[in-house]
Amino acid sequence: MRKLMVTTFVSLDGVMQGPGGSDEDRDGGFEHGGWSVPHFGPDLIQRMTDLVQCADALLVGRKTYDIFAATWPLAEADDPIGSKMNSVRKYVASQTLDTVSWQNSTLLTGDVAEAVARLKQEGDGEIQVHGSGDLIQTLIAHDLVDEFHVLVFPVLVGSGKRLFGRGTVPAGLKLVDTARSESGVVISTYARAGKVEYGAMGPETGNW
Repeated sequence: MRKLMVTTFVSLDGVMQGPGGSDEDRDGGFEHGGWSVPHFGPDLIQRMTDLVQCADALLVGRKTYDIFAATWPLAEADDPIGSKMNSVRKYVASQTLDTVSWQNSTLLTGDVAEAVARLKQEGDGEIQVHGSGDLIQTLIAHDLVDEFHVLVFPVLVGSGKRLFGRGTVPAGLKLVDTARSESGVVISTYARAGKVEYGAMGPETGNW
């Protein structure tokens, strides 16, 4: 069974909208696009390179597909991220696109959650989700994410789309890896770990 990994850039206050550029995602009048860019250095780029090389397939929403399909084909042939993005199998979740032209891309039709659940059953390897904020909310709501690879940037954005929205299904998580970049980005990987466990804290409980 394939593992589905969501990789997301978030601000310290949980915003994931428009990290890569001013016009990346202006939904809701968002004016803070590009907030992650000043924190990228060679070490963080290398981490992203290593991560992308592990992908057996990519799963993206329409907006991210439009951005990626317009930019990654322009990458130099020796760009390791670009060459992987262009060559890997890509699945595009969209209710508005009729066709997809970026090489090795397949348009998912019908119910997105059902289609992704079927993809996970097909063989082994890792399906990676990058960007795709709206799609991620659907995946979380249907409990389809196996791992969250979260890069927390040392910046407060204040408003915008959040990684964990109202449809988040309560779930336990296990921290399986963590590191920090030279610019202060905290990179953590969380795997699913069953249900949320509850308890009580205070002097009267002995948990103090």
